[in-house]
Amino acid sequence: MGKTENLLSRMNSLFPSFSKGQKKLATYINDNYDKAVFLTAAKLGEVVGVSESTVVRFAIYLGYKGYPEFQKALEELVRNKLNSIQRMEVTYGKVPQSEILETVLQSDIDKIKLTLEHMDQEAFEIAVDTILKAKRIYIVGIRSCAPLASFLSFYLNLIFDNVHLLQTNSASELFEQMIRIDEKDVIIGISFPRYSMRTLKAMEFANKRSAKVITLTDSIHSPMNLYSSCNLIARSDMASIVDSLVAPLSVVNALVVALCMKKQKEVVSTLESLEEIWDEFQVYNNDEINLADNNIEIKNPNMGENNV
Repeated sequence: MGKTENLLSRMNSLFPSFSKGQKKLATYINDNYDKAVFLTAAKLGEVVGVSESTVVRFAIYLGYKGYPEFQKALEELVRNKLNSIQRMEVTYGKVPQSEILETVLQSDIDKIKLTLEHMDQEAFEIAVDTILKAKRIYIVGIRSCAPLASFLSFYLNLIFDNVHLLQTNSASELFEQMIRIDEKDVIIGISFPRYSMRTLKAMEFANKRSAKVITLTDSIHSPMNLYSSCNLIARSDMASIVDSLVAPLSVVNALVVALCMKKQKEVVSTLESLEEIWDEFQVYNNDEINLADNNIEIKNPNMGENNV
């Protein structure tokens, strides 16, 4: 087999000739190769539901000398991720343009359903309890996960006094922002494929300081779980042209609601204080549309003021 031939393409071309077990392996690897790369042959078989010998024979059938060589091909695949155009073609290449909207939204609906079906309720309750008891709350999410981290931080700030959203371009800057983290604190690490090494390093640092570590990621086999004591698993879509983080956002929403219910008095007090501040300083005076008004004032520097 030529070195330039993509492992995924090889599996796709041979798929019709695979046995039932081999098809299960191929399907899992196609969807989760960034997780499969961390697994031994025995563990991969356990995850997929086939024997270790089936995994080894599968590797040989694909043209490799054995599982170690197959795993190297997986490592190469992870290093050379499909670019955005290739990912779009693989995922949506056969979908008519008129069906894109329905296909993407239905895919997101399916991921939320799968997340709900497989969510560990006990882990969720532990996460809520851990956050409630923490002295300081640190939140980290890099690249496409940054909006999730920011969203969670915004709402936790309405509930708690000491919330720190870690924002950085390097691991060293992360450590500087976490310099005071200790066993009384908690860090919430959010990472989905492609996994962030900076997020992983932040969680490792917190773990060494004996802080509680909560992770929000896509699989029990995610490297993000190496240092966490509580894992929240939400389905994402790494094959799409964009990362689908709808299901993770739903889990974040659930966390916020659960925490608000536990801290109702504090939340009400904070919101009342904010309303007073907004009124006093007219924070929303020029930034809010009042739907009760029939006329909306539009200010144009070139035309003066007009009512529409």
